Amino acid sequence: MTALPVFRYHPDPLATGSVVPSEAPCDCCGQHRGFVYDGPVYAVADPEALCPWCLADGSAGERYEAQFTETEGRVPMEVRLEVDRRTPGFRGWQQERWLTHCGDAAAFLGRAGAAEVRRHPDALAGLVAEFGAEFCEALDADGQPTAYLFRCLHCDRHLAYADFT
Repeated sequence: MTALPVFRYHPDPLATGSVVPSEAPCDCCGQHRGFVYDGPVYAVADPEALCPWCLADGSAGERYEAQFTETEGRVPMEVRLEVDRRTPGFRGWQQERWLTHCGDAAAFLGRAGAAEVRRHPDALAGLVAEFGAEFCEALDADGQPTAYLFRCLHCDRHLAYADFT
């Protein structure tokens, strides 16, 4: 089986569930690659299956004038385009946000519950400041509220935000 393309800002899209095994052909290239993207697509058209290779090379974003997430914060335009149009997004309860730090997009590590967030005191501190300790103890990676964990590619600081319905 062919190795998945490398996504700088989403290092393990299989582990996060944003890319899943599938025999469906890609709507963009028509190939059966063994994997498809399983995340939000913000576009006029509604493609049913996109392979990770068409996300990585930008052809899916270009063909469908699609975004797969939304970058939050101030970053160079080339970073914004790479994250929004060439990186697998992820599903959240509300509007997903891609966090930034040190003038760059951060790497998405996945959904996190209280136990996962506690392993990253820097991320936990930000969530406690915003929501309080009791809320943070209720975080659930598979339920709600859910935290979304990121890591800065420059200083290794962990960042998170939380949402729920």
